[in-house]
Amino acid sequence: MYILKPYIFNNYPEIIFGFSTMMSSDSKSPYYFNLSYSVGDDKNLVDKRRKDFFEEIGLSLESVGFQRQIHSDIIQAIGCSGDNGASDALITSKINLGLAITVADCTPIFIYDNKNKVIAAVHSGWQGTEFKILLKTLVKLQKEFSSNPENMIVYIGPSISQVNYEVGKEVAEKFDLNFFKTKGEKYLLDVSGINYQILLDFGVPKNQIQKSELCSYEFSTLLHSYRRDGNLSGRSLGVIAIKG
Repeated sequence: MYILKPYIFNNYPEIIFGFSTMMSSDSKSPYYFNLSYSVGDDKNLVDKRRKDFFEEIGLSLESVGFQRQIHSDIIQAIGCSGDNGASDALITSKINLGLAITVADCTPIFIYDNKNKVIAAVHSGWQGTEFKILLKTLVKLQKEFSSNPENMIVYIGPSISQVNYEVGKEVAEKFDLNFFKTKGEKYLLDVSGINYQILLDFGVPKNQIQKSELCSYEFSTLLHSYRRDGNLSGRSLGVIAIKG
């Protein structure tokens, strides 16, 4: 299997991170290396892939916390693995507990407070971005975990790029003019760019943010994309944990 590992965490050996891709020897499913149970894939295959993926990055199936993503602004601080219910952002200070985000176009954001040893994982599609889930997560980190932006190391993972993300006028007008362009009667929205600007405006230093330039829509042999593949799209997992 091929796993993406951002350079931004290279100076922090205590951080475990991995972002799964479609590239693997698994050819038994039309979903390729899908890691989600919600797309109609064989559960036994997903179980096996998850086990292999987690072990490859230094975790286990029993040490990862999941959420049922619903395009909301719900944020949870968790202390246990498994299904933690419906939300779109997870926070923990617990050692060896992975936080997972399921991805197939939406923007995933992973945050590490290297002073207080706290991590967060945020799922932000256009709805979550409209609800400012990232900003609310940053505020919760600051208020409840004493996290300051100057201590935050952030990775914005692969997502659909602006050039490939067409939305209607009713969606585009929810956002600042700087983040959409017109394309005939449609609009091209830069969801990843909006979230990047939220980090900068909050005070996270630019050199402590890595923004992936990989487009989930364009890289058809590497990344899952619901916009590209519809109901045949699988899902990637991005996982962050603090090593004990």
